[in-house]
Amino acid sequence: MRKSFSLVLAVAAMALAGVPQASATTPPATVTWGPCPADITLPGLECSTVEVPLDYRHPEGRKIGIAISRLASKKPERRRGVLLTNPGGPGGTGLDFPALLTLGDSLPQSVRDTYDVIGFDPRGVGHSAPVTCDLTEEQKARGNFPPPANTPADLTEQAAYAKTIAEQCATSRTAWLRPYITTANTARDMDRIRAALGEPKLSYDGVSYGTYLGAVYTTLFPQRSDRIVLDSSLGPGGYDVTAMRMFARGMQDRFPDFAAYAAAHPEYGLGSTPGQVTAKYYDLAARLDRKPVQGFDGTLFRGATFGLLYSDAQFPGLAGTWQALDEDTPVPTLPGLPPTDLDNPMSSRFYVICGDSRWPQSVRTYRDDVAVDRLRYPMLGAMTANIGPCAFWPTDRVEPPVHIGDRGPSNVLMVQNLRDPGTPLVGARELRRALGDRARMVTADQGGHGVYPFGENTCANNAVTTFLTTGERPARDLACAAESHRKR
Repeated sequence: MRKSFSLVLAVAAMALAGVPQASATTPPATVTWGPCPADITLPGLECSTVEVPLDYRHPEGRKIGIAISRLASKKPERRRGVLLTNPGGPGGTGLDFPALLTLGDSLPQSVRDTYDVIGFDPRGVGHSAPVTCDLTEEQKARGNFPPPANTPADLTEQAAYAKTIAEQCATSRTAWLRPYITTANTARDMDRIRAALGEPKLSYDGVSYGTYLGAVYTTLFPQRSDRIVLDSSLGPGGYDVTAMRMFARGMQDRFPDFAAYAAAHPEYGLGSTPGQVTAKYYDLAARLDRKPVQGFDGTLFRGATFGLLYSDAQFPGLAGTWQALDEDTPVPTLPGLPPTDLDNPMSSRFYVICGDSRWPQSVRTYRDDVAVDRLRYPMLGAMTANIGPCAFWPTDRVEPPVHIGDRGPSNVLMVQNLRDPGTPLVGARELRRALGDRARMVTADQGGHGVYPFGENTCANNAVTTFLTTGERPARDLACAAESHRKR
């Protein structure tokens, strides 16, 4: 999600980071495509592996394999270049993402004709040197969000738990990978993928955390960046402590959309006005804190509500879950269930976010943040301000975070919902300011996480499609009005 430096500054930055400079000619393609791994079941994809350095300061040293996939254009005359994609995370696999983009014909045919669409598992994830923290079933069940810290004892207990997770990560069988599982190295892997495909430049579509990855890529490799789409952006600091706390702001921004939905559907019995639905939320959270129902305590209830605010399509399932918990009837099967084994997704997420930036190490800092967020954004109960494993992460980082600035080609298009729970508008605006003239931003008056190509706003979708297929961006930032139904 960031802007590039000027060519001179970028070359200097890459030299400091030990990254080879661009060659004068396009490298030959070296990828041989074949069947995908057995767990990649969506049709139309072919897969391969690209070998990359573990440590880019020593590019001739130890290598790891990065799994890549391709949804090939059926047009022999497609434009030069590929569209690399990332669905977010960190910790999420991306091999199947090109095929997921085409479900229901969501990705316009014009884009599919223009590019080979490329997916990949980032280093540390899935089929690309997967990492582990040897998480127990109980630890995996607790998920990524800490519980609320209502008392000093709660914070002390969570600190001990977080320290245990950090120690497991630092002593696991893949701990030797830990210093190298960073966003900057994943961006360098992306450029190795570009070179292996024999392409002079790389276009990119990244969502959520993928916006930070894309911004880092176009900062490190401005002259190799073509058309860069950042969809639902983190702030310029990436997935740091600020972004973690921002989830609470995002829930407050987004929740009124669900409250209006539930109030308009009296069959759920959650209230006849948005205010009554909001009161029901706080009532259920408090009741479940005191006495869990069907495995739902207050922490799981808050986290599940937050997660199901990501899409309007999940509102019926969310309302049905609330109703079941309120009446103590069987909870419906929730849509969008996580993978069966959460060890690698959770572990790789810790490796990246804890390795990318410095997190506060003082328990007092988290205590103060919890007190602030409990008042400012009460819906999540200051869960995301609570202390996590990054507070106890080893400090032997091999390089500082990449600075995102406004120098480089004007080839970035940001697209953002006004009411995004996962990456709130306030963070995207900070990134937009950091990128300066490198970027244009399109905002859509709708809620949810992720705009393109699954969103309901024709104006925003068309702006992205036009940019990907023609390279043309809006002359200035564009605000797309709300639409009552999809018109694509």
